Amino acid sequence: MARIVAITSCPTGIAHTFMAAEGVQRGAEALGHQVKVETQGSVGAQNVLTETDIREADLVIIAADTKVDLGRFVGKRVYETSTKAAITDGQGMVKTAFDQAKTYSASGSVNLADTVDDLKAQRSASRSGPYKHLMTGVSYMLPFVVAGGLLIALAFAIGGIEVVEDQYKDTLGGALVQIGAKSGFALMVPILAGFIAFSIADRPGLVPGMIGGMLASSNGSGFLGGIIAGFIAGYATDWLNTNIRLPKTLAGLKPVLILPLLSATIVGLLMIYVIGKPVSAINTSLNEWLTGLQGTNAILLGLLLGAMMAFDMGGPVNKAAYTFAVGLLASNVYAPMAAVMAAGMTPPLGLALASLLFKNRFTAEEQEAGKAAAVLGISFITEGAIPFAARDPFRVIPAIMLGSAVTGALSMSFGATLQVPHGGVFVLPIPNAVGSLGLYIVAILVGTVVTAAALYALKRPLVQTPVTSSETSASTTSAVSAR
Repeated sequence: MARIVAITSCPTGIAHTFMAAEGVQRGAEALGHQVKVETQGSVGAQNVLTETDIREADLVIIAADTKVDLGRFVGKRVYETSTKAAITDGQGMVKTAFDQAKTYSASGSVNLADTVDDLKAQRSASRSGPYKHLMTGVSYMLPFVVAGGLLIALAFAIGGIEVVEDQYKDTLGGALVQIGAKSGFALMVPILAGFIAFSIADRPGLVPGMIGGMLASSNGSGFLGGIIAGFIAGYATDWLNTNIRLPKTLAGLKPVLILPLLSATIVGLLMIYVIGKPVSAINTSLNEWLTGLQGTNAILLGLLLGAMMAFDMGGPVNKAAYTFAVGLLASNVYAPMAAVMAAGMTPPLGLALASLLFKNRFTAEEQEAGKAAAVLGISFITEGAIPFAARDPFRVIPAIMLGSAVTGALSMSFGATLQVPHGGVFVLPIPNAVGSLGLYIVAILVGTVVTAAALYALKRPLVQTPVTSSETSASTTSAVSAR
């Protein structure tokens, strides 16, 4: 029996974080190992690893889609993977971890005892992380966007739609606008850029990243400019940190003076003289096109965003659609956000409805999961559909993609808008938060029904097979899906 410690973390810090933790736990225990998993979720770290836990551990597993600080694990054998690997096959992932884990050193690289081939493989893996860096930035940005959006919605509820005008700035509604829009939303792009750079270059990347993000906000390049600034700041800082060598007596100047000064200058000049104007023009054209979308174009965009939200239920494709919609909020383009949230609610809601109406197509365990999926669905947590998709992906995923695509298309065709980036049905009663509220609810309900109908058509009734005498007496039959 080995002792394993693990950390799980996903960009939003909600479902994938805890599902990955469960996957690691079950996988390790099935192989006879002792395990403790720390979850770094939206409410902070839980079940935190102690110094004793780490000292006694034989293996460290990091199942995360965002940057995790590995400073605590110097000298330990560490294996890094994604939350998806832990969710889909926890036992296989643990076996792989024992085979491929590398000893972590203070510099963040493997020990010199590792082979040259191993080092090359590690460098190759580190170069394939743009998505991880982007999602780290998004995960830190989301609380600012959600808080800002909800405060703006509350301001509208208190003072009406005109509360954003200067004459209302001394009212309570006007104060909430200043907090939510002029402070919370104003920090969105700098935080995004800063933590993209942080993911690439660690703490030295924060200063140039945030400065580049501020410049992106001020020169009109917006969300897209912030992403570019974050990557430039991160890679530039990482290159400078690697190539600037100082004597030990001056080494303390590098993180506090040399790296911030040089990297901020590089990023700032590029944003002002090279990147700002062309990206601003692209941003303006995109916003004008989206604002003017009508008819077939709007329906096609809704179909695409809806299908993306359901395709991997919180994975890279889902996050790409969500991030696209969130980025447009800062430019006062609200229709894609409405389509994305509605389409993200539809998969778990459709599965909950199908498991309730068509019980002969779902196991008893899935029927219980359907109750939880309903709660997750109304909360806009698409990951509630994952347990169903993991068991029967070739039937469930097409069904939920169809329902979400219909929902997204209807939302866009109805002209529905949403000024709050999260919250599910709980933000719908807030006045002025949702445009075309009645039709928006219709879009969600229609997509839910379409999902359930598609599941009925695609899934086969379960075949009841008797259990043997050696099996548990808790049930007399077990359902096996007709695959």
